Amino acid sequence: MFTTTTLSHRFEAKDAFIAQLLPPGSRSKRNKPLSSASQPTPSVPTIPELSSKWGRSFKSTWAATLFSISIMSLAPCLVVFFWIALEWFDGSVLDTASSFLSQDKLDFLVLYCPQFHLLGFATYVAWFLFQAGLYTYLPGPVGTGQLTPAGHQLQYTTNGFSAWLITNIGFILLSILGILDPAIIAKHWPTLLLSANILGLLLSIFAYVKAHLFPTHKSDLKFSGSRFYDFYMGIEFNPRFSSTWDFKLFTNSRPGIVAWTLIDLSFCAWQYQIHGYISNSIVIATVLHAIYVVDFFWNEDWYLRTIDIAHDHFGFYLAWGSLVWLPSMYTLQTQYLARYPADLSRGAAAGILGVGVAGYGVFRSVNWQKDVVRKTGGDCVIWGKKAEVLVCWWGLSRHANYLGDLILSYSMCATCGTKNILPWFYAVFMTILLLHRCHRDEIRCAAKYGKKWEEYVARVPWKLIPWVY
Repeated sequence: MFTTTTLSHRFEAKDAFIAQLLPPGSRSKRNKPLSSASQPTPSVPTIPELSSKWGRSFKSTWAATLFSISIMSLAPCLVVFFWIALEWFDGSVLDTASSFLSQDKLDFLVLYCPQFHLLGFATYVAWFLFQAGLYTYLPGPVGTGQLTPAGHQLQYTTNGFSAWLITNIGFILLSILGILDPAIIAKHWPTLLLSANILGLLLSIFAYVKAHLFPTHKSDLKFSGSRFYDFYMGIEFNPRFSSTWDFKLFTNSRPGIVAWTLIDLSFCAWQYQIHGYISNSIVIATVLHAIYVVDFFWNEDWYLRTIDIAHDHFGFYLAWGSLVWLPSMYTLQTQYLARYPADLSRGAAAGILGVGVAGYGVFRSVNWQKDVVRKTGGDCVIWGKKAEVLVCWWGLSRHANYLGDLILSYSMCATCGTKNILPWFYAVFMTILLLHRCHRDEIRCAAKYGKKWEEYVARVPWKLIPWVY
């Protein structure tokens, strides 16, 4: 899941903390969060200035274009490669790579690649449409998103928790009644994986064509001059049907994240059918995944102010990534453990679960602090004292919101032991992703806040892990 920085209506929620660095007499109206109805004052960046600092780049370099082509070419191959390693080579990446290099490439693909079935594709399309129906018709609170660079402030129906609850309870009930084989997803995973790839690519093409022919908000479009970069990063900011059906929120949160827990449950059932029992390791991995997913949907309104919704445009990166990368790569632990169970000692099981829950606690606490400061303009109490940067998580680390995420990620992977590196890919990926986002945030904040940011860095020297990095 793309967990990211929480943002305020117009600026990062971090602003209210940074404002505390200034002497009381020097804090101006600029440091107060703007309401949705507020108009920019002369001291506030104008929309063109904001547009240049937020959102993807207007211009693409040759390196960015090459990177986009590489990711779009290699990521789908990596997804299939990992499935082959799990299915045919005991989860060993090295053995899979060795076999690929030593055999005729076409023979390898014919022998080991997952097979496409039209029925499987139709089933996946039906799943996609079912989630679209729930997104469309289920009631839910209406949330307000970040003000876009062009000045649009959009509303979203945040009914994700209801959709997740209906889907998962329905799956469990049908399984208990004997109508549905609970391991059906695991048993048909190869076909579903190929189907998700196809639909993810088609959705990316649709987003690219729509941005050119019938965009929702023309003033929020960004063209880089590179077709490959535009296709990868997206052109439209908030592609919509009508005024409320948001492609980005639906794609990012529904088909993939709702399926996350279903995939885990199905692989748990498959482990039982193969081995005759369910290991404590796969239970812990499933519980930690579920905590993450339930938190996401329970706080869906908060997600509207994260980087995915408030910063990223809608292209292959989000469309294909949400439909394929997330459900396939984020569930590697349960996919691995269903085939190769790991029986943890009571101490190890308790330790991994405890560290994972603690990581979630940090993750939730950090983001709660950001959100409450955003809502109150800094006029609140944190850790028993008036909100100030040195008496909260943000006094320990400049990007404390990513720290809990990493602790939880490594705990999920630890359930698989250390025999193979493959199930640890999620933690490695999250480390790279979040370190890159730390770097990206640092550049933006330095350009945006200047002297205030320098003062903050001087008082809080650690980017991510206190006293380490």
